Amino acid sequence: MGTQGSESQDSESYGARPRSRGTGRRALLGAAVLGAGGAVVGLPGTAGADTRQGGGYRSLPKPTVIAHRGASGYRPEHTLGSYQLAVDMGADVIEAGDLVPTKDGHIVCRHEPEIGGTTDVASHPEFASRKTTKLLDGVSVTGWFTEDFTLAELKTLRAVERIPANRPHNTLYNGRWEIPTFEEVLKWQDEQTRKRGKQVWIYPETKHPTYFRKLGLGLEERVAKLLRRYGKDRKNSPVILQSFEPSSIQRFDKLVGNPLVVLLSGASTRPWDFVEAGDPRTVADLVKPAGLKEIATYAQGIGPTLDLIIPRDSSGNLTTPTTLVRDAHAEGLILHPYTMRNENPFLPANFRKGTDADAYGDAFGAFRTYFATGIDGVFTDHPDTGLLARADFLKG
Repeated sequence: MGTQGSESQDSESYGARPRSRGTGRRALLGAAVLGAGGAVVGLPGTAGADTRQGGGYRSLPKPTVIAHRGASGYRPEHTLGSYQLAVDMGADVIEAGDLVPTKDGHIVCRHEPEIGGTTDVASHPEFASRKTTKLLDGVSVTGWFTEDFTLAELKTLRAVERIPANRPHNTLYNGRWEIPTFEEVLKWQDEQTRKRGKQVWIYPETKHPTYFRKLGLGLEERVAKLLRRYGKDRKNSPVILQSFEPSSIQRFDKLVGNPLVVLLSGASTRPWDFVEAGDPRTVADLVKPAGLKEIATYAQGIGPTLDLIIPRDSSGNLTTPTTLVRDAHAEGLILHPYTMRNENPFLPANFRKGTDADAYGDAFGAFRTYFATGIDGVFTDHPDTGLLARADFLKG
């Protein structure tokens, strides 16, 4: 969501794939996890990094391993359980979280404002009447929406696995964690940093900012207020802000000093703020040198779908890399593409093994191929796999 047009490779439709008999998973974690040390066994954890506190986003290890919605390959996404596991695995940065508002103006972490697929709201009879259909960035969506609930009401709900067909093991944790607020995440970040003696980084995203601004629930000002309250609104603060809507990033550029990243979906899509403003440009225009030059006037990086780095053919196999990495670097922009996942349906066809929707393919081979393009980092649901793949890549 967040763009108009075809879905990107991060499409949610994969979760609807029927399960084949047997899971076919080779391992649950893929590597032993340490406790307070926060690193996967055998990994340096800070490869290529400037380990000084407050060194800024360019001091992060490269390629940077960014835990997508936490360790969402192993726990229901955007929960403190998912974030905690990602830190324990040694992820460089935690995407905590996708930010949406409540009816009473609080900021909470959910993948989308519609929460029917990520919480147990459907099992709460007291909220049955809240189910409704809304037009969200031009798409008709039916369900329950965060902006129709107070924070107190949302706190009575519990998180569930969003794509159980691909991650049946994660359903074990359904109902264990509540919906975290962004303020709770900022406090958790400070707590983890103190415990580990090493800065924990987060990478929140504003979701549907134009939609919420029209409802009188502007995200950027609320997020900036919280960042200022916790002293995390500066150039070297360990919080990278991202959005699919360039105007949201431009707004942040005037409010805070944090590093900023513009997310880019499929080439034929249009950011929703462009649609609302009548701007005819598509993502294909934004990834051209002129588009990247403009982005560099207000942002420090881009977060393109992996298909913008290496397109796939009609069979889903990887083809030849584009010039996007080179062109973005020429403008001084970092690239953090999304999203690497271990399961077959999400991998390029030439890295799949078998057909089971929840079985792992050759994720290490896919990571290696993407790292070789020169990207600065990658979002992944499986940070332990990403860290091992980085260690292999850096060894040559």
